[in-house]
Amino acid sequence: MSCSLQSLIAQDAAQLAGALALDGSTARIEVQCLLQHLLHVPRSYLLAHPERCLNADEYSQYQVLLQRRLRGEPVAYILGEREFFGLKLKVTPATLIPRPDTELLVELALQHLTNTAESRVLDMGTGTGAIALAIAHERPAVPVLGVDASAAALQVAQENAQVLGLTNAHFVQSNWFSALAGQGFELIVSNPPYIAAADEHLSQGDVRFEPATALASGADGLDDIRHIVSHAGDYLQPGGWLLLEHGYDQAGRVRTLLQQAGFDAVFSACDLAGIERVSGGQICS
Repeated sequence: MSCSLQSLIAQDAAQLAGALALDGSTARIEVQCLLQHLLHVPRSYLLAHPERCLNADEYSQYQVLLQRRLRGEPVAYILGEREFFGLKLKVTPATLIPRPDTELLVELALQHLTNTAESRVLDMGTGTGAIALAIAHERPAVPVLGVDASAAALQVAQENAQVLGLTNAHFVQSNWFSALAGQGFELIVSNPPYIAAADEHLSQGDVRFEPATALASGADGLDDIRHIVSHAGDYLQPGGWLLLEHGYDQAGRVRTLLQQAGFDAVFSACDLAGIERVSGGQICS
């Protein structure tokens, strides 16, 4: 069997596509990512040197990576990193994998935030720190606090902040608001667990490998969102905003929760696929 980059990409992309029900282009990109990681080269190198053959040691290491992916392990966990909002972030099985859909939450947060030191942002269930760090990077004058109940996740977030040199982002262990008594924020954002506990998707695809506590939230998936909405007003400054990511079919119910909790200017925003992905509201001034 040939071990040239060209042949490996072709044959193993077909193997991945068949094993994991991926489309051909996605499978090809995943194989390229594994090879880039192994060889420490950019994608352009793979394209420019299709005849390059792996030596025996490289081929052995590559097969280990490929077999992990064939068993369904997410590429982000295999590589130990994922890009989000232009930032390269460390990712481990202790954290949810940052996804492109969540970039909408960051974009909306930036629209509802002033770039001053008096502004404070709270990111709840921060995981890798993706949302907090993206906001901190775009608004360097704004203090951003990320909280998570998981000490392991917070360690990842803190490492990401250090590597990125973002000194305006800090992280504290807290089960939602439990460690935040007396604090106030201009903006609270969260991508909380929002999948129903019995949802069949929890046993499919990448989410099988992600921490269940970061995914599922009660019978209808809204337990954590209810908790955040019902308590957020106590921690928002007058005129402050709460923005929440949620499931594809939950926007209407989240808007109702926000309205019942006394939020004004309640809205939902669509992602690039036209799905209502983020909802929010403003606390009365």
